[in-house]
Amino acid sequence: MSEYDGFRVEHDAARAVATVTLDVPGKFNRVSMPARDQLAAVFAELDADESVRFVVLTGEGGQFTAGGDIAGFLTRSPWVVSQLAKNVAAPERCSKPVIARLEGYVFGVGMELALACDFRIAADDVQMALPEATIGMIPGSGGTQRLARLIGLGRAKDMIMRGRRANAEEALAIGLVTTVVPPDELDGAVASLVDELSRHSPLALAMAKRVLNTAYDGPLHTGLELEGLAYGLLQQTHDFREGVEAFTEKRRPEFDGT
Repeated sequence: MSEYDGFRVEHDAARAVATVTLDVPGKFNRVSMPARDQLAAVFAELDADESVRFVVLTGEGGQFTAGGDIAGFLTRSPWVVSQLAKNVAAPERCSKPVIARLEGYVFGVGMELALACDFRIAADDVQMALPEATIGMIPGSGGTQRLARLIGLGRAKDMIMRGRRANAEEALAIGLVTTVVPPDELDGAVASLVDELSRHSPLALAMAKRVLNTAYDGPLHTGLELEGLAYGLLQQTHDFREGVEAFTEKRRPEFDGT
């Protein structure tokens, strides 16, 4: 797949980073219905690509995205619309760290995509909202569930039921974003996070993401059991042995993902 509806994919082979950029000039990078399926396919491809260690999701022109193609919802059946959360969950399914690079508008499906990412690095001009209630709808691509789990039920109701925007200061205070920086420092903040994560074992990062995503809304005993199984698997890997040896030898570990 090389032609996408409203976004592009670029690879930085030297840093093992793939960047997915939403790009729809004049429409604030709106995410079309076909783009949702294409994004899901791209994230699956990047997950399987051994040359890629990190994925960055961003928008062109100083905006992330103002949301989806509103009129497009009227062209799809209720069954199709009810399944939209599956493709927007693609960043969460990806075993590699996914960083949302946010600036300007982060509305609707844009916010839902950001919520499905592992890290959200935001410029201080960001505005985040799930405004669906203002047009007689609710967030339908994971927004109600991920937002409530991330910031708490009361805060999620306040944002969703009022269709209210959160600025960068509020988003950082309530844990909606990971970091806030001036717009001209946004690329540097993303690069710094990639560099930091690059020093860790790919296996450990993938396993931590899987355990956290799988167990965070389940019973404690289930999460502890899953954590223990993952711990036992990692104990048998080259990366863990290398990490232990590097620690005792006071040197930087050289992880190879095995």
